[in-house]
Amino acid sequence: KGNYVEEYPSPDELFYRKYGELQEKERDIITHPFHIEGDMKPRFYQQIAVQKTIEAIADKKDRVLLTLATGTGKTYIAFQIVYRLFQAKWNKDGTDRRPKILFLADRNVLADQAYNTFNPLEKDIIRLNGKEIKKRGGKVPTNANVFFAIYQSIADNKNRVVEVSDEDSEDDVTGYYRQYPKNFFDLIVIDECHRGSANDESSWRDILNHFSGAVHLGLTATPKRDDNGDTYKYFGEPIYEYSLKDGINDGFLTPYKVKRVQTNIDEYRFDPNDIITGELEKQIVTLEQFEKEVIIPKRTELIAKTILENMNAMDKTIVFCVNQKHALDMKVAIDKFKLVKDNNYCVRVTSDEGEIGRKFLKDFQNNDKDIPTILTSSKMLTTGVDAKNVRNVVLTAPIKSMTEFKQIVGRGTRVFDGKDFFTIIDFVGATNLFYDERWDGEAVETQSTTTSTKDKDEQKNEENRSDSDYPDTNGEDDTTDETAPKGKVTIDIKGKKLKVIDIETTYVGEDGRPLRTDEYLKFLIGVLGEFYDNEEKLREIWSNPVNRKEMLNKLSDMGIDESQLSDLKQIFEAQESDIYDVLAHISFNVDIKTRSERVIAVENSDFIEKYQIEKAKEFIEFILQRYKKDGVKELDEDKLSDLVKLSGFDRSELKQSFGTYNIRDEYFELQREIYK
Repeated sequence: KGNYVEEYPSPDELFYRKYGELQEKERDIITHPFHIEGDMKPRFYQQIAVQKTIEAIADKKDRVLLTLATGTGKTYIAFQIVYRLFQAKWNKDGTDRRPKILFLADRNVLADQAYNTFNPLEKDIIRLNGKEIKKRGGKVPTNANVFFAIYQSIADNKNRVVEVSDEDSEDDVTGYYRQYPKNFFDLIVIDECHRGSANDESSWRDILNHFSGAVHLGLTATPKRDDNGDTYKYFGEPIYEYSLKDGINDGFLTPYKVKRVQTNIDEYRFDPNDIITGELEKQIVTLEQFEKEVIIPKRTELIAKTILENMNAMDKTIVFCVNQKHALDMKVAIDKFKLVKDNNYCVRVTSDEGEIGRKFLKDFQNNDKDIPTILTSSKMLTTGVDAKNVRNVVLTAPIKSMTEFKQIVGRGTRVFDGKDFFTIIDFVGATNLFYDERWDGEAVETQSTTTSTKDKDEQKNEENRSDSDYPDTNGEDDTTDETAPKGKVTIDIKGKKLKVIDIETTYVGEDGRPLRTDEYLKFLIGVLGEFYDNEEKLREIWSNPVNRKEMLNKLSDMGIDESQLSDLKQIFEAQESDIYDVLAHISFNVDIKTRSERVIAVENSDFIEKYQIEKAKEFIEFILQRYKKDGVKELDEDKLSDLVKLSGFDRSELKQSFGTYNIRDEYFELQREIYK
């Protein structure tokens, strides 16, 4: 328990208490302002990440790690760190000069995006490119302060099995980084550092070892796991973490719903009626074998058709496939069933497309462009896609790695105006990883900092597999046909009709995991209890369009929008019923009526007969049929005027036909009759 004080300490006193032992230069670094441009300023967690990093550097810490979820602006954070160090003239030797900084990525798309983010420093930044260095006679540029590169452009090729063509030969010269003195850079920022920068055997590590005297700042979206222990061993514990769950709860990342699709071809069993090309080694083929060992074109077509049926036509969508061949097959299948006829509505973006693919990706990321709408890919788009308006992430390839899974989910989490959520459409059960104990966005201790020989061999094979897939050495990570097993089996299904047998929709809960159906219903009952405690109260609210709208708006504010309520009808196989009936069933276990049954009940009552003129009766019947066909939206308060126009009746004549009855009042009264 502390002692009482006479007055609060002044800001200067508090500052001295915390930073008094630092030299004036370090204190200047810590207090230097952020870069503010227009209305854009760092979010609270970005400010914390920047400040903690600046303080760590001022405190002479040489290895620094930041762990923030995909979509939270890691590159922007890096820019603010660099900007403040740059303006404060921080450097390792303490002289009066601006620092030399290297931003290192493993993909061109990441390096390019970072370069653009650092645009306020445009006079002091340069992009290191192997081709351009070669044109300069192999001499690296030194006339800048902030350098951007993919490691392939400057690293040794000793650990790489890539074979470079003349056209894409930026990486065919060994060790450009060695032209820089070991003390040339003061700071190295390593983007997506979990991808191998800290691995003892990686090409990244050679670069970091050469510049070992610099401060190394690692950026990652991946909390500590067994499969990335090297990263945490090298950098140490993160000085700041901000998880996917944090981002969703704070409103900076978009929540998601999951559609788990099951078909009758999730497993193939030998059928003598099918036409099999190649040698089928086993009678049963599992999900993990599809596209790698066995190709079933009709399965691909079923998935393509189902994707289109479960998305709005112009919703931007990324489809993750098994390999490049699968991505092409999926693109062709989507083209077969698409309603939008633009040739570039669906495109494949893998390393094989080269510059054309990067152009497609750039257009896809442009929120003002609708085309392309759907991208098919394998590994290339797991990171580095800054597309804020992605509405659907489709999984057609099994995923075992939690790291990869988190990255893929992150493709949809970016916030965009009008985007209340995004949808994960899962054909392979990959979303079971949501229920893995590792899916909490929190750091956990690894069992060991050493990796078994088997694991290292597997990691090395994975690195070699990825590298060998890139003739243009852009750092993209795709699986090509060359890496797939030879002699794939193709099966033309003749013995049965392929179909979807179930689509289960779940929504994210407070812990960042999708709620199972029973969990979601329990959660929903608790929320609904705040609005009514008996069926009569629910009926009173729902049968009045003003009260109904108010309730729906409040539910939406609480995280339950109309699409979720509509999905409830699917859970209870009540697509032809009103949401009211589903809510009443959930809350009070009453039987679910169809809209047709409710309309018939009104028609058999005395309600319509009270009108003396036939035109009034016909208009009421018109409203009932619209409700029966399209549901409760036809009963909205502001819908009445449209209904009058759609009915074809003259407004003044219709008003006369109701006699002493007011049309609006009768519109409300009809709804009370419908929900009797």
